[in-house]
Amino acid sequence: MTAPSDLETASKQTPSIAGETPPDDEYLNEAPDDVEMSLFDHLEELRLRIFLSLIAAFVGIVICFIFVNPIVELLEVPAKGATFLQLSPGEYFFVSIKVAGYSGLLIASPFVLYQIIQFVLPGLTRRERRLLGPIVLGSTVLFAAGLVFAYIALIPAALNFFISYGEGVVEQAWSIDRYFEFILLLLFSTGLAFQIPIIQLLLGALGIVSSKQMLSGWRYVILGAAVLGAVLTPSTDPITQSLLGGAVLALYFGGIGMVVLTGK
Repeated sequence: MTAPSDLETASKQTPSIAGETPPDDEYLNEAPDDVEMSLFDHLEELRLRIFLSLIAAFVGIVICFIFVNPIVELLEVPAKGATFLQLSPGEYFFVSIKVAGYSGLLIASPFVLYQIIQFVLPGLTRRERRLLGPIVLGSTVLFAAGLVFAYIALIPAALNFFISYGEGVVEQAWSIDRYFEFILLLLFSTGLAFQIPIIQLLLGALGIVSSKQMLSGWRYVILGAAVLGAVLTPSTDPITQSLLGGAVLALYFGGIGMVVLTGK
């Protein structure tokens, strides 16, 4: 009898079935904590997560309402050269509730995000869990960076434009309610705009859009950045719109760079 060749031996040891999933892919596609639950059990867990999130939001709002005056003073800092008026009885009280509400939700957001993750985590595969940590961390950091950017750059630029434009002609006395509507909207819209790289990473990781496709549409991105700068900023001055539009462009091309680094 002739001894089997090395090629025949290798063919016996290596699976040759076409389309067979490699062991590593099988491992990554497993959901290790997936447990069979009835629809009622899922709804019960969802109700518990929502209840805990509402409690956290309520506690955060109450704490911020107790310390609302220092928060209001901090948000008034960019408006140097302007005075604030209460134009109707109770206006500042309702402004305090609004400021405490936004601030409380911001403080409670990490706990709320944790509850969302705990609810969806059992159904995620190991491959999806690898993306979850960087996406959550990156989204949190970028949202905070958006708030800081709006507070340091966008808000002072917009307010300085309005103050200098009417200087010597009108007295800079503003409604406290209108001012905080302007501030809070600009802060949170900028924080949301800073999520663009996270969306790009998700689209790249899921194979929906490649980095080359993202880069090829740069003309539309410039137009979209100009539109976002006009829509997201509550003011109509060109300085604020240009700053936000430029930040959106920088974030978009930075997101392309991160997608390239992931090999997509």
